[in-house]
Amino acid sequence: MDERTRKKTDSRLARIEGQVKGIRKMVEVDRYCIDILTQISAVISALKGVEEIVMEHHLHTCVAHAMQQEDPEEKQLKIIEVMDAFKRFR
Repeated sequence: MDERTRKKTDSRLARIEGQVKGIRKMVEVDRYCIDILTQISAVISALKGVEEIVMEHHLHTCVAHAMQQEDPEEKQLKIIEVMDAFKRFR
C-alpha cells in the first residue's frame, strides 16, 4: 500500500478506534440503547469507508497488475477474487 493510502487508512482507523472506545464507555455508564446503536451505526459506516479505500487501492494495484500479465489464468483468478470480495462486502 502506498504511503498516502496507508496514512488515509490509518487516520480513519484511529478515528474508528476512538469511536469504539466511546461506545464501550457508553455501555459502561448504561447510556440509552438508541444512543449506543446510533454510534454503532456510525462505526459501521466508517468501516465501510475504509473498506472502499482498501478495495480501490487493490483494484488500482494488484488487480491492474494482474490484468497486464500474459497468464489468462492469473487474470481469471483476480477477477474471481474481486467478485467474491464484492459479494462479501455488500
